[in-house]
Amino acid sequence: MTTMTENASGLREFKMPDVGEGLTEAEILKWYVQPGDTVTDGQVVCEVETAKAAVELPIPFDGVVHALHFPEGTTVDVGQVIIAVDVSGGAAAPAAPAVEAVAAPSAQPAPAEEAKPEGRKPVLVGYGVAESSTKRRARKGVEVPAQQGETLYAATALQAELNGHGAAPAQRPLAKPPVRKLAKDLGVDLATITPSGPDGIITREDVHAAVAPAQAPAPAAVPAPQAVVEAPARVQAPAPAASYDGARETRVPVKGVRKATAAAMVGSAFTAPHVTEFVTLDVTRTMRLVEELKQDKDMQGLRVNPLLLIAKALLVAIKRNPGINASWDEAHQEIVQKHYVNLGIAAATPRGLIVPNIKDAHDKTLPQLAEELGTLVATAREGKTSPAAMQGGTVTITNVGVFGVDTGTPILNPGESAILAVGAIKPQPWVHKGKVKPRQVTTLALSFDHRLVDGELGSRVLADTAAILEQPKRLITWA
Repeated sequence: MTTMTENASGLREFKMPDVGEGLTEAEILKWYVQPGDTVTDGQVVCEVETAKAAVELPIPFDGVVHALHFPEGTTVDVGQVIIAVDVSGGAAAPAAPAVEAVAAPSAQPAPAEEAKPEGRKPVLVGYGVAESSTKRRARKGVEVPAQQGETLYAATALQAELNGHGAAPAQRPLAKPPVRKLAKDLGVDLATITPSGPDGIITREDVHAAVAPAQAPAPAAVPAPQAVVEAPARVQAPAPAASYDGARETRVPVKGVRKATAAAMVGSAFTAPHVTEFVTLDVTRTMRLVEELKQDKDMQGLRVNPLLLIAKALLVAIKRNPGINASWDEAHQEIVQKHYVNLGIAAATPRGLIVPNIKDAHDKTLPQLAEELGTLVATAREGKTSPAAMQGGTVTITNVGVFGVDTGTPILNPGESAILAVGAIKPQPWVHKGKVKPRQVTTLALSFDHRLVDGELGSRVLADTAAILEQPKRLITWA
């Protein structure tokens, strides 16, 4: 689908693109430009949230913003025009915007002699925000010194004055989309925060520090219950004060990631006949191996934890029982056997539950798997997980043990045949070599689609996974 059109008057229209492999809509979170601003090819003009992630949209041509067709907070269908840009090169004033544009805060115009921009900062789609609404972005690898940044801001002020604004827009605080979302949830104005990050970027810690002095913060919207999380830190708003100003209920619109998750889970629960089996096992030897691997020179700098070995054990079990790695094709009434494993790792983020997956995890060595897990977790924590990273999963692991939960009955991700829930690992009395001793024990729960996985196959996969975790040396003999 084309994302831009041009008419005879020199106006080029930019349409909402499909930024997530088949997604049909996206919500406009923030406009970075307003009518009259000059934009250049590749400049980020707005941030949008799809059902999978928050991404930033760059404009694919040069010109002057003529109109914004939707205000912030509007959900727009893919293919709808969201912004019109005058590419004729004329200096005519822009027409009245179709919607109320982002108001430019009052500021003193910058001196004309500082108006020549000399550089711009790189901004990738989904990887940060534009420093200012009218700044040119630098080529990849070019850094913008502080003094040069002041020159760019002066250029912004001059451009606004020439376009009839009369006042330059104030500099927009630098912060990544997840940090902006956190600040919004906590009711913190980013403009009031002193940044501590590199290049003047506001960090999560800065936002939390701004909230700390307020002993009774205003209550934020109550989020829907988060599901499961792996290693990414789960960001929560502080507990609201006892008083709700008389309000006994809060209604939170269901949209974005939460809306997509709800629809997917309902569809899965009422489409695939779920069966869940459980096994409680002694993982003392696995926990010892984790500590040994942390000291191994080949694993230095990598993420080594029980989840790594659990993932490897499941991959070996799938190799021994490949029938579990399949999907049900309802339209053709076929079982689609997968000869690859895209291993999903469920993670809770400030935007909701996401399940990115490690592509071709079956081919990864233990160090490679550790590196992939570390990247996946860091990316999810920073809110940079791309829609493509959440497509094509075949089997998923969800770690409810990080909450101290013994186990659960997980719901399958649509299109997958199995999901493994990992419970908390904790010392318990256990019969070991004929004597009751304290051992590290956990419970695994495997849910599977009973249309294509029968009880025998599901039991073998779960038993093999448990056997490897009880005796990790089987990783060598079975892999």
